[in-house]
Amino acid sequence: MTMFLLRRAVQAGVRTKHCRSFSASQSHLNHGKQGLVLGVFEKEGEEDNLHLTEAAAGFDQNLSGKLSELLKISGPALKKGKSRIFYGLHKDFPCVAVVGLGKNSAGVCGAENWDTSKENIRHAVSAGCRLLQDLEVTHVEVDGCGDAQSAAEGAILGLFQYDQLKSKKKTKVTTQLHASADLAGWEKGVIYAEGQNLARLLMEAPANHITPTAFARTIEEKLVPHAERVTINKRSQAWIEEQQMGAFLSVSKGSEEPPVFLELHYNGSPDSTQAPLVLVGKGITFDSGGISLKPSSSMDAMRADMGGAATVCSSIVTAAALKLPVNIIGLAPLCENMPSGKATKPGDVVMAKNGKTIQVDNTDAEGRLILADALCYGHTFNPRAIVNVATLTGAMDVALGSAAAGVFTNSDWLWEQLHKASVVTGDRVWRMPLFQHYTRQVTDSQLADLNNIGKYSRSGGACTAAAFLKEFVTAPHWAHLDIAGVMSNKDEVPYLKKGMSGRPTRTLVEFAAGLGHHNN
Repeated sequence: MTMFLLRRAVQAGVRTKHCRSFSASQSHLNHGKQGLVLGVFEKEGEEDNLHLTEAAAGFDQNLSGKLSELLKISGPALKKGKSRIFYGLHKDFPCVAVVGLGKNSAGVCGAENWDTSKENIRHAVSAGCRLLQDLEVTHVEVDGCGDAQSAAEGAILGLFQYDQLKSKKKTKVTTQLHASADLAGWEKGVIYAEGQNLARLLMEAPANHITPTAFARTIEEKLVPHAERVTINKRSQAWIEEQQMGAFLSVSKGSEEPPVFLELHYNGSPDSTQAPLVLVGKGITFDSGGISLKPSSSMDAMRADMGGAATVCSSIVTAAALKLPVNIIGLAPLCENMPSGKATKPGDVVMAKNGKTIQVDNTDAEGRLILADALCYGHTFNPRAIVNVATLTGAMDVALGSAAAGVFTNSDWLWEQLHKASVVTGDRVWRMPLFQHYTRQVTDSQLADLNNIGKYSRSGGACTAAAFLKEFVTAPHWAHLDIAGVMSNKDEVPYLKKGMSGRPTRTLVEFAAGLGHHNN
């Protein structure tokens, strides 16, 4: 039953159709209520007339100026992200939502570290689509607003709803591009957004539905259409033991659920000898804290402690769907962190795959333990770069909140690539320090080579966790993304509803795409 519900959830999503021009065919009207989202920019300078998008201007012209007339008399000019609904304007579209796109002159903002125009479009389109969804409109055509990819992302991300386990569900909405030739951009945006929605689905689903085994099976199913380019290995506990991944096993042994080491190989490059990008994702499908038990308040959110694995695996599914010309290997150590008579105890010493011993003084600092072994294994592929992603520390949330994921890296080149990708997607990253100051705090251990918590406990917790991981890295291009602060969304990102965010899936995809298009 669990997997059936999950399969339905994965397959449902927000369905999309192709672009069509303004004149609608009557056949569409037989499939439920139709809606249209159109954009309008803010006036700039001494502008008198409304600044409609190309599609909105065409619609307005077809109606002899009625849309612009109604916009002028229905209230003040639409501000960025605000929307207004009109009824009965056109026989094909009983409901038309007009959305505010902000200034047309907006672009990349150095202070904000993102492309403001793209973010404005995502925000506005999502607002319009949700407004129509609330009116039980089942099919929405969307103005590309000059950037069809961003419009598609706003529509698909904005309409996502995890209600698979509820009897009362939101109206399912199909979307398509309206009056634009940029169908390729739209389809690319749909794939990017569906990738992030897959990560949201995995992170939001209850831990009894997404066990390590169920997680691996779900990703395997999503990769079936790309079987000619993808190899999947679901490694068992026996294999993990053979690999001498003692740090990983020290976390998994407290749970009745068997661990899985999920290994994905996407071979997209025409050059089969091209060194791969290795992505490693923390896959704790439920984190109770182990013997160092977490407080019960908000422990339910720890179903999303596999957000690193969810975003890494979803980005590989997306890369395969886009046929990116790059080789990627995804590694996801999957297990639960639970207390039991078999669980690791504070003060225990375990040995990682590379032979280093670790004193486990806090069993709730478990993510770094499973990542340590996965990072050691990742080096065996002679990677071009290694990027690990993890909901690793509460300290990261304290430092940056939900504005950006923290990046700790030994490579200026890798930082530049990740940062450049994040500016495009609006899912930002921010560089954090990897000073020896922090390394000394994790290498000063009473019983072992390393301690899994910093010498001064809470001080610089995100930085000491990164310093711990660095002890398992020899590659010249490595980055650790701590995504604890961006794991969930309240209302900070307007085009994501409240719930698990699936961030930074689109940034990982854009980063991989950049590597694929600039192969040396």
